[in-house]
Amino acid sequence: MLIYNAEIHTMDNDGVIANGYITAENGKITEISSGIPENIPDDSIDAKGGIVLPGFIDAHTHLGIIEDGLDFEGDDCNESTDPFTPQMRAIDGINPFDRCFEEAWTRGITTVASSPGSANPCGGEICAVKTYGRCVDDMLVKVCGIKFALGENPKNVYNDRAETPITRMAVSALIREGLYKAKRYNHDMDSYYSDSDNYDPPEYDIKCESLIPLMNHRVKAFFHCHRADDICTALRIADEFSLEPVIIHGTEGYRIADILAHKNVPVICGPVICDRCKPEMRGLELKNASEMQKNGVKLAVCTDHTVTPIQYLPLSVQAVIKGGVSYDDALKMITIQSAEILGISDTTGSLAVGKDADIQLYEKGADVLSIFSEPQMVFINGKVCRRENA
Repeated sequence: MLIYNAEIHTMDNDGVIANGYITAENGKITEISSGIPENIPDDSIDAKGGIVLPGFIDAHTHLGIIEDGLDFEGDDCNESTDPFTPQMRAIDGINPFDRCFEEAWTRGITTVASSPGSANPCGGEICAVKTYGRCVDDMLVKVCGIKFALGENPKNVYNDRAETPITRMAVSALIREGLYKAKRYNHDMDSYYSDSDNYDPPEYDIKCESLIPLMNHRVKAFFHCHRADDICTALRIADEFSLEPVIIHGTEGYRIADILAHKNVPVICGPVICDRCKPEMRGLELKNASEMQKNGVKLAVCTDHTVTPIQYLPLSVQAVIKGGVSYDDALKMITIQSAEILGISDTTGSLAVGKDADIQLYEKGADVLSIFSEPQMVFINGKVCRRENA
């Protein structure tokens, strides 16, 4: 594949190439350069001065795990029969035939993190997937981390049943209990592997097994938090167990932006196009992302699909720009910075040799974030998903 005569926004160290070309083979980018290539095969794509950039990434969604147009039958987001469920895997609940996947790639969104919900203090495993495919195993990019939730959601679910947890104290205590068990289990497994003659393996525990990658720093701890005090609780727990935290939502992040920056904790900001639908969101302000960015917090913008439909990710970014973030910085929040926060920047999020050929092409002069814009072409792993008028 060759696209030439293009304005290439690499979202990488190369910045913007005013007039260049990009090639891909076997799903990977093989060359990016300025000028016109020496050989132009007949099936090459003349961008005619159009804009090429990496596919957008939505860093927090429930895409495919809450299906479009269905109630209970298509809602596999929360296993709210047990408040601590790290063994739940989002990949097992995702239906890749949900029509919203098509709405995603039609708008240039090529990768999403699909997550269990926030009914439980620990909801399960988050995975990043490409938005084009028929079998989710083939769409998987990476298991990104474990989902935790603080605040109203778990309180409300279990208060209705008069079961633990019904307070923020109990939510945190359950998370600590589960993490401590996993820490001890991991230690016992290490002892067995290092000296099986003198140590027996611990009795199999699927919850602890599911948390071993987290304890060994192979994946991150994603904390659903809106209020500033809940964010601080997440940081406290992360420090206690030496976890690498990511804050999801961070609605009141602007109130403690300096603390987040000091601890180098990223925030997946959003949804930003929504109402203040519950008490813990009463502090929602359009300036949130801008204030955190000014303090040096690494940010991504998300839709939290289905809260905001997936195709309105670019519109969500426009709202962040209205709140004070620059256009170029906002674009990074749904490309390279989203990839870095999810731990997938080695394969996607920018245009660079060796990365996946997840590419969008817009007409010359287009505002790629405008609600009136749609890409002329979209490639995922080098395969054409969208071709205008096709």
